[in-house]
Amino acid sequence: MNEETKYKGRCFCGNVQFTLSSEPEVMAYCHCNSCRHWSAAPVSAFTLWKLETLEICKGSDNISMFDKNPGTNDETVVSIRKWCKTCGGHIYTEHPTMGLIDVPAAVISKFTFKPSFHVHYQDSVHHMKDGLQKFKDLPKEAGGSGMELPE
Repeated sequence: MNEETKYKGRCFCGNVQFTLSSEPEVMAYCHCNSCRHWSAAPVSAFTLWKLETLEICKGSDNISMFDKNPGTNDETVVSIRKWCKTCGGHIYTEHPTMGLIDVPAAVISKFTFKPSFHVHYQDSVHHMKDGLQKFKDLPKEAGGSGMELPE
């Protein structure tokens, strides 16, 4: 992708629209209970981007948010989930302690999702045999144990 190209995304109804001006830092699947409940799916296909690559082009006043763990002393669990007030469609989740945002792959138009691994596979309710690494929690580089589980 050249510097002039941007990925476009939107909520379900289109009232909130955004662009992403880079390639993602990571693409993977998450099987944790929190992501499964948030996405209402057995697995979450996520993409992580630097916050500064996101630009809300339309509907910034139509974004609502929820922090499941406000005021907690555990800085690793901060996840501020953002969605459209009109349709409830997901937009992104802020991970301020990581300096990254998680944009669901499905809300990015014309985006090719190429996952590198699975995280929180111990919580999996939908086992996937795809040859990718399956981490019990997170890779060591992301603050996890780095322990891998079999397919």
